Amino acid sequence: MIIRPETAGDIIPIRALTTIAFAGMPYSDGTEAAIIDRLRADGALVISLVAEIDDVVVGHVAFSPVEVADGADDWFGLGPVSVDPDRQKGGIGMALIKTGLDRLREIGAAGCVLLGDPGYYERFGFRHYDALRFPGPPPEYFLALTLRGSVASGIVQYHKAFYGAAA
Repeated sequence: MIIRPETAGDIIPIRALTTIAFAGMPYSDGTEAAIIDRLRADGALVISLVAEIDDVVVGHVAFSPVEVADGADDWFGLGPVSVDPDRQKGGIGMALIKTGLDRLREIGAAGCVLLGDPGYYERFGFRHYDALRFPGPPPEYFLALTLRGSVASGIVQYHKAFYGAAA
């Protein structure tokens, strides 16, 4: 397996992979592929990595900037992350996330947030902080990882691409 930055030739495979990976998931509204496209169009897809096996894209992870109410700089959101359903539970998602977090550290990111299963994401060091909030879903599913400094505080807002808007 190779983990590498996306290229222009990966856009259609990423869209197809993301669509199939989220199809039928109870927590999905089916917009994940469009979110990635809007992030890319806005230049907000700060880190976009693919996992490739035998020249086929089998996984993808996206990282984009978030705004935190306390004004903290250099915080990012992880997601969407997609793995070919036939290859899930084989370490592809883990490799993408670890590589992406390493890239965030390299660019000097202060932290990363996500909405996801604590049982899965705690293995990467993510945890719930009462001071950092995302309105709507149950609070225990909104997790953060500090990469430098202390944890930010306040309400987090993802890039407008997550809400159906692009430049």
